[in-house]
Amino acid sequence: MIHSAEIFDSIVNTRRAVRKFHPVDYDPQAVTRSLQRAVLAPNSSNMQLWEFYRVSTPEKLKQVSYCCMSQNTTETAKEIIVVVARPDLWRKRAQQNHANVLKSKDVRQNFTGLTREKYYSKLMPLLYNNDALGLRSLGKKIFVWFTGLKRPIVREVGGNDVRVVIHKSVALAAQTFMLSMTSEGHDTCPVEGFDSKRLKKLLNLPRRAEINMVITCGKRIPEGVYGERFRVPLEEVVFEAD
Repeated sequence: MIHSAEIFDSIVNTRRAVRKFHPVDYDPQAVTRSLQRAVLAPNSSNMQLWEFYRVSTPEKLKQVSYCCMSQNTTETAKEIIVVVARPDLWRKRAQQNHANVLKSKDVRQNFTGLTREKYYSKLMPLLYNNDALGLRSLGKKIFVWFTGLKRPIVREVGGNDVRVVIHKSVALAAQTFMLSMTSEGHDTCPVEGFDSKRLKKLLNLPRRAEINMVITCGKRIPEGVYGERFRVPLEEVVFEAD
């Protein structure tokens, strides 16, 4: 095992979901650096449909904790990051990617046979542009079904499918952030128990924004880690594809 793998192994094994944090010991610059790393996470088509809201003032922390049912991890956090998916920003992100491709003069084709310029100017609008009634989704699914009779094709093209894709990408950034915080000697806890309606209102998020998760930050105290880590045996989740 090379040295960098040993370091990463230590980070992965050290990271735990921490429910109680030290009342004083904390470096906010660790969050700044970790957010800079989080936005380097892999994501679908490089669309980067994520946002991160830092909550650090005592009053705001108290309000966010209330939206999270006043859990121990939110009550003692020195800072809270609200990770948000922004499906409504797809046009802007596609245009930014398109402009970057034109600037770099990249004319390589991808697996669809399209150049990257066409990928962002044609394919991304086709995939992400969905209506509330689901009519565009239905049309795309019918097209995919017929095309899939003859050749392999991506079948997850509906509005709900795109939503899942966005949240997967956002979660990758959240995980990168949490591992980075561990490397900085700090701790985190991913929180899914929150009132999304109240929290969106508190942060003044737009209607179509969706909260992916809440991440508490601080430094652990011994009682902040609840028990030994449990994982099911590897042979129950890892398989050889024969």
